[in-house]
Amino acid sequence: MSAVTDLAAPAARLKKPSWKDPRLLIGILLVLVSVASVTALLGNADKTVEMFAARDDISVGQQITSDELSIVNVRLGDVQNTYLSAETGIPENAVATTFIRKGELIPGASVGKADALDRKPVALTIDSALPEGAGAGARVDVWVAMPDGRNGFSPPERLLESAEISQLSETGPALGSAQIEQLHVLVTDEKMPGLLNALSNGARINVVLNPGSGS
Repeated sequence: MSAVTDLAAPAARLKKPSWKDPRLLIGILLVLVSVASVTALLGNADKTVEMFAARDDISVGQQITSDELSIVNVRLGDVQNTYLSAETGIPENAVATTFIRKGELIPGASVGKADALDRKPVALTIDSALPEGAGAGARVDVWVAMPDGRNGFSPPERLLESAEISQLSETGPALGSAQIEQLHVLVTDEKMPGLLNALSNGARINVVLNPGSGS
């Protein structure tokens, strides 16, 4: 008799979810959070910011003002804070601590004060033609031949190794040559006395490109 009664018992019905069910509310909340996160991510990826870029090459030690910079709109994402932005502005009395090429954004690490520079530019006049590829930002070895006191010169010696060229110019024609090349190389305080001694004593100076030294 009991078996018949069990068969006749109505089957349990599934209850419709209620808006008050906490599991349903948590599920909806997770979906909303996910959608908001994706929307914010896509919005940031498409966001452009105004950043400073170099109008021309900026040499080490050169003062950075608005005249040297232009404003460009770029998408940088997570690396935005590593560059100088138009919103932040230019630090007062800022100079370039590394060579910055024309059109490049301005890295914050390349901007500092003049007294923080560990290398200083020195002008060298080169009678012979510079090697191909020896431009601003390139590395060269500087060789000097000191006067020997007999109207000649001693064998050349390498005075500076892997010196960075900060600026390059042609000063015009000179006697016995089509032109004189003048370049500024960055010199540490340690090497400065030797170079100044060579310049003041009329040494012959030549530079050799050192492409393997890196930047």
